[in-house]
Amino acid sequence: MSLKPTTPKGTRDFSSKVLSKRNYLKMILQKAFESFAFEPLETPSFERLTTLMGKYGDEGDRLIFKILNSGDKLKKVDLNSLKNNNLKEFSNSLSEKALRYDLTVPFARYVAGNQNDLIFPFRRYQIQNVWRADRPQHGRFQEFCQCDADIVGERSLLQEVEMIFLYDRVFFDLKLEEVTIKVNHRKILEGIVKLIGNENQLIDFTVAVDKIDKIGVEGVEDELLSKGFTADSINKIKPIINLKGDFDKMLLDLEILFKNIPDGLKGLEELRFVFNKIKNIGLKSLKLSFDLTLARGLNYYTGMIVEVNGPSNVKMGSIGGGGRYDDLTSSFGMKDMSGIGISFGFDRIYLILEDLDLFPDNIVNNTQILFLNLGAESSDIALNSLGKLRSLGIACEIYPSEIKMSKQLNYANKKNISFVVIIGDEELKNKKFTLKDMFSGEQNKYLLVDLIKTLEKTSKV
Repeated sequence: MSLKPTTPKGTRDFSSKVLSKRNYLKMILQKAFESFAFEPLETPSFERLTTLMGKYGDEGDRLIFKILNSGDKLKKVDLNSLKNNNLKEFSNSLSEKALRYDLTVPFARYVAGNQNDLIFPFRRYQIQNVWRADRPQHGRFQEFCQCDADIVGERSLLQEVEMIFLYDRVFFDLKLEEVTIKVNHRKILEGIVKLIGNENQLIDFTVAVDKIDKIGVEGVEDELLSKGFTADSINKIKPIINLKGDFDKMLLDLEILFKNIPDGLKGLEELRFVFNKIKNIGLKSLKLSFDLTLARGLNYYTGMIVEVNGPSNVKMGSIGGGGRYDDLTSSFGMKDMSGIGISFGFDRIYLILEDLDLFPDNIVNNTQILFLNLGAESSDIALNSLGKLRSLGIACEIYPSEIKMSKQLNYANKKNISFVVIIGDEELKNKKFTLKDMFSGEQNKYLLVDLIKTLEKTSKV
């Protein structure tokens, strides 16, 4: 019985055409990262399970792909936990490793393990795949590419400003317009829960509010009620998170509310600094928005948080996000190491560029020149020429078999090859070659001694 040739849900194959576009997007990101002086880094595709667990909150932990132990390690399985119906303990005993959920926690682990060799503040970028056991849907995959930029070792708010400018640079270079970056601050969210008397439930609050775009206001209210928030406290929250309008006016309104809450005031002060710096210099493409419903559900954020949304005429979730974290490396024994990081949603950005037809026309790496195979002497000349042309950066090939010319020309048409070199008996006799333009159909004869010079000139047209 033959197997059905399908990929697992949430994963994809990439054709050469798609990869050309993905490589173009990576090039734009890499050039921007390096122009901002970020250094490249790669980490393993899987980590110790203990490295990842507990960093993303309960919901994030459930989406971690665990790797089943093999061989003698299976003897460590905790069968008693299964008998006691403790499925979480049983699941953990089956696995010691897991595919990475994001790039930030592995980065924190790397910094802690290599702190004596790094120069701080340390700026790194990383473009690698991550895995999440999420429900696949449009723009959401179980295996996807993440592109991160982080700075660790400094608490300066200029780094928050730099990260917003990095977003602005990338989307400007991609010619992607009407992109909005929403900004909030975890200390402002702390101020809100303190204001309503639920200061010990910050995580419950941020996890619920972070879903507002998915489940709506009523869904958020229901989740908060299920976590022990009272109807009275929820009624106090609603007018606060619904504050809209001018940034300065929103700050003034919040300052009045937070007059006795230092953490909330600190968050407002930091955001004012960032907004003023951005306003003074200006953005090329981004729209900056203060959004009190932005929460970023991950546990490790402690300061400014951001989320990027694409054009409103394209249905897609967020295409970037990140924020300040002050103690992520502490779980690896490295205290007082503040950092800030942002991520670009590579696959979602790709889908938007594709949908809006923003990829350049000339990025697909097609064969430029095909030598027809018309006999031993013809193929010897072709083989001798291929190496010289390739060293000049010209993509070329020879048809492998000596078959009918019509079939070889049909192959060139199917592959959208621009030019075909024909060296048949007549050409050999006259020491010439025929160059056929496959798009116009025009054919011209040239001297064989000028073959490389002619093809080099032709490939540049």
